Amino acid sequence: MRQRIIISGRGGQGVLTLTRVLAEAAMAAGHEVITTETHGMAQRGGAVLSTIKVGPFHGPLIAPGEAEVGLFLHADNLPVHGHYLRPAAAAIVNAVNLAGHDFVDADRLAALAGESRAANLALLGYAAGKGVLFAGADLFEQTIRKTTPAKYLERNLAAFRAGIEAAR
Repeated sequence: MRQRIIISGRGGQGVLTLTRVLAEAAMAAGHEVITTETHGMAQRGGAVLSTIKVGPFHGPLIAPGEAEVGLFLHADNLPVHGHYLRPAAAAIVNAVNLAGHDFVDADRLAALAGESRAANLALLGYAAGKGVLFAGADLFEQTIRKTTPAKYLERNLAAFRAGIEAAR
């Protein structure tokens, strides 16, 4: 298993939380994993890019044109970080409508689940439902259960599951 994933969003959207869930799921599946955050954490709303390498890699950075999967928590980040994707990569974008890309209104799904801050997990659910990630939805759900504080767990899981349903 070798997969390079970028997560692009804005400060405060849960890029690092999503990175943690993916990394812990990869480790639970017995894969090697390397993560890094390369831009933006100093400013809420600023561009943030996180990379995840699942498999036997040596360095944390993903060069332009190498990522197999891109998870974009904000549509405006696609032109900013889209160059990291290889030509046939899966790009999952949090958007209401975006011609030429696989999109889902993760903000709406999270709000309907009762936790508007869980759009990152709705987007993860959508990607898992589409089968573009290194593991299936069950492993991600187990990881969410392990990493989420109890007071947010049920709403976060509802957002994640709403993403899975939207992918069908």
